[in-house]
Amino acid sequence: MLKFFSEDEFIQILRKHGYKATPQRLTIFEVLKSKDHPSAEEIYEAIKKRFPSISLTTIYQTLHLFSELGIINELGFSDNRSRFDTNTNPHINVICPVCGKISDLEDELVVELWDSLEKKLGKKPIKHRFDVYAICDTCENKIQAGRVRIEVKNI
Repeated sequence: MLKFFSEDEFIQILRKHGYKATPQRLTIFEVLKSKDHPSAEEIYEAIKKRFPSISLTTIYQTLHLFSELGIINELGFSDNRSRFDTNTNPHINVICPVCGKISDLEDELVVELWDSLEKKLGKKPIKHRFDVYAICDTCENKIQAGRVRIEVKNI
């Protein structure tokens, strides 16, 4: 499995499944790669100047298509907002419960766990999701400096 798909690989996947590589899809893909676990709203804000007629509904539909094709992983949370991850390798999503920042932790232990799961299941899982909640360094520094109270987000 590739960590991140190149633009050429992305276009090949779309075409293989009968979809066109439209300028809007290419731009959404570019924004996904340039931002860290963006929401649909963040992607919409990033591209609406370039494509003023694009709707948030189109963004959601495109992201769901990318997820179905295995290009990205959709990370749904309890607040009904999704974030999108271009890293399709087995990894841990480290989520700050204060600010909501998500970063990827790749470790050999995760790969070993994934391999072990495949063996025990007798087949390769289609998707994965491993989440760990930990306060990020930025929020930790703000908490220690007394600039922010711990207010855990509902994610």
